[in-house]
Amino acid sequence: MQNITKNNFDFIRVLLAFIVFVGHLGALSASEKLSFLTHSPVEVAVFSFFIVSGFLIARSYERSSSLKSYAKKRFNRIVPAYLLVVFLCATLLSLVSTLPFSEYFSNTQVYKYLFWNSIFLNFKAPWLPGVFGNQAVNGALWTLKIEMCFYIAVPLMFLLFGKNNKYRTISLIVLYFLSLVYLNYFEQTGKAALSRQLPGSLCYFIGGMLLYFHFDKFIRYKNILFIIAIITVWIDLIFEIKLFSPIMISIIVLYIAYSFKFLNNFGKYGDFTYGIYIFHFPIIRVFATLGLFANYNPYIMSIVCMFVVIGVGIASWHLYEKRFL
Repeated sequence: MQNITKNNFDFIRVLLAFIVFVGHLGALSASEKLSFLTHSPVEVAVFSFFIVSGFLIARSYERSSSLKSYAKKRFNRIVPAYLLVVFLCATLLSLVSTLPFSEYFSNTQVYKYLFWNSIFLNFKAPWLPGVFGNQAVNGALWTLKIEMCFYIAVPLMFLLFGKNNKYRTISLIVLYFLSLVYLNYFEQTGKAALSRQLPGSLCYFIGGMLLYFHFDKFIRYKNILFIIAIITVWIDLIFEIKLFSPIMISIIVLYIAYSFKFLNNFGKYGDFTYGIYIFHFPIIRVFATLGLFANYNPYIMSIVCMFVVIGVGIASWHLYEKRFL
């Protein structure tokens, strides 16, 4: 049986972060030449992050020696770098604000931004005064509050469902379909942004958890499951309804994670994904605000922007994140 620790999750997370970056680059650059990048499947990538989290967090909790140990690991993985990007945006983006420094730092919106974003309620204060036309500073951060909710939910699920695999599986399947009802209801009523919040996104997280709890069976039948998953996702797309696609996308993601062994060592130089994810949005916006996409070759500027984002992600990991881990 395949070793559960030998996987391609590092490669998958980098790939998903790149998909999100490309989609946001097309949307935020305000360049017609880059508009085709908006077709990047950002939503699928974000949901796939939730799938990976469901698998890895269930494993993390089950292998933690105590609730305290689990909470510390999860806190250190998310919170320090998250608070860093919130603080850096509030301070450094004063350089691109249309307001003078004195007016900027005396504006209460700066401190509302720091407060609400620090407690993961980004929607309460998404903008900074005079920055990016008072539009959202970092639209990618909305997923982090959901991620934190997942971290809290896993111990509760273990407590409620116990360690009996049969009972736990039935309970998770019930939660899966309840989540789907919420997700589809708001999507069908034209409220897609609300559908992606909890509990709508829970079905993807549960997909990862279910595959973790039935890992041996998944590995045994992964090839046929992969084919079924591809067909089912296409059927859901044709009928424009999410019924089985969340669990099927989970199968596709886990299939990639446990195939292609040559990708097993992709993360040996560090885990830069989180840094890339939380910093890319404001970096793209700075490039657009400075007119770099409009005044220079947008394709070259896209590559420069990508390398800046990767560089910041690498620096975030080596100079800051890994110290907490």
